[in-house]
Amino acid sequence: MTKRVAIIGAGPSGLAQLRAFQSAQEKGAEIPDVVCFEKQSDWGGLWNYSWRTGLDEYGEPVHGSMYRYLWSNGPKEGLEFADYSFEEHFGRAIPSYPPRAVLYDYIIGRVEKANVRQWIRFDSPIRRVSYDQHDGMFQVTVKDNLKDVEYSEKFDHVIVASGHFSTPNVPYFTGFDLFKGRILHAHDFRDAMEFKDKDLLLIGTSYSAEDIGSQCWKYGAKSITVSHRTAPMGHKWPINWEELPLLVKVEGNTATFKDGSKRDVDAIILCTGYNHHFPFIDEELRLKTNNRLYPVNLYSGVVWEHNPKLMYLGMQDQWFTFNMFDAQAWYARDVIMGRIKLPSQPEMHADINRNRAEEEAGGDDYAAIKFQGKYTMDLMAQTDYPDFDTDGAIQAFFEWKAHKKENIMTFRDHGYKSALTGTMAPKHHTPWIDALDDSLECYLDIKS
Repeated sequence: MTKRVAIIGAGPSGLAQLRAFQSAQEKGAEIPDVVCFEKQSDWGGLWNYSWRTGLDEYGEPVHGSMYRYLWSNGPKEGLEFADYSFEEHFGRAIPSYPPRAVLYDYIIGRVEKANVRQWIRFDSPIRRVSYDQHDGMFQVTVKDNLKDVEYSEKFDHVIVASGHFSTPNVPYFTGFDLFKGRILHAHDFRDAMEFKDKDLLLIGTSYSAEDIGSQCWKYGAKSITVSHRTAPMGHKWPINWEELPLLVKVEGNTATFKDGSKRDVDAIILCTGYNHHFPFIDEELRLKTNNRLYPVNLYSGVVWEHNPKLMYLGMQDQWFTFNMFDAQAWYARDVIMGRIKLPSQPEMHADINRNRAEEEAGGDDYAAIKFQGKYTMDLMAQTDYPDFDTDGAIQAFFEWKAHKKENIMTFRDHGYKSALTGTMAPKHHTPWIDALDDSLECYLDIKS
């Protein structure tokens, strides 16, 4: 096989794609020449924590939105790799809500075992991806930051795995330019300790608002106010946490809301989501979508219908994560290697519309979880990706939702059954509220 495949990004999606090709090679298949380009100096994507915000050491926009003290906000039983369990990696069962360092260790453990780092070029942001109709090849232009040079190479296929939680959506509210405190987007949030003893305003009702607010409350914020555009999150918040309608304006340090109420605040964090942003991809190849379970123009949620040699991984709104990225990566691999035959473009387009209509017909989060679980199973069924109990993972998500409704500050103290091993997660040694040390050593209770 003489095909060349470019993978953009060495985060969970890109690493899933590398593991998919390595798995085929391990089983004796001839695989394409694979090159993965990663703009950061190490792998892991968003899970590769950096203190940097704004621009990195090369003047590139900082990719990561990861912050200190982040713990998984969903059960690990819903994201476990089907070919590499948590028990295999850690040598024992661990609780259901690991902090970032533990999840990063798990992600990296699998790809180290697969020995795929050799396929990655680090410090290599993509400058342009274009397609030549004459030779049927993509031209990928890359900046080698270490050598400070740009170069171009040709590829038969391009897989965009750079994620969509890096370019913040930043709205403006009247008075922001004269606000006397700090304003930042969740993308630039790094340490909850910065807001100890502060009155904090969060705008948005996404998981960022829920989790960043919880982190700041846990580490000593004086008060948390969350402003919503459509509806409050509605959890049972602590007494120093309240939800108010949309912010109208700020004057000095006083925030005024749509219902006329006012609050004095020290800092404002915009938890207003992210944009799918791929300026390095030529217009006719560029995905443009809002954050939903079934994006436009992607057959099977992966294949660019207007040019099936181009694929996107992990572009969905996400309940399932790592194992869904795996299912997509195995599917993309088998399309490239000729194991899966794609239908015609009109057939692909009709299938996309059918799936989007099915998504829209779902009435709540539970329907969305089922939809994405079925989507993941459908992809897995077309490849040799190992089976796992997807219904069991869905059940863990359902229990998680119930535990959050019961108490937003204690849901991480619960445990669930692994969809791979059937093992029930043990209880963590410290309640989440009191677990201020998020290191791997503390979490695993490793004695020095």
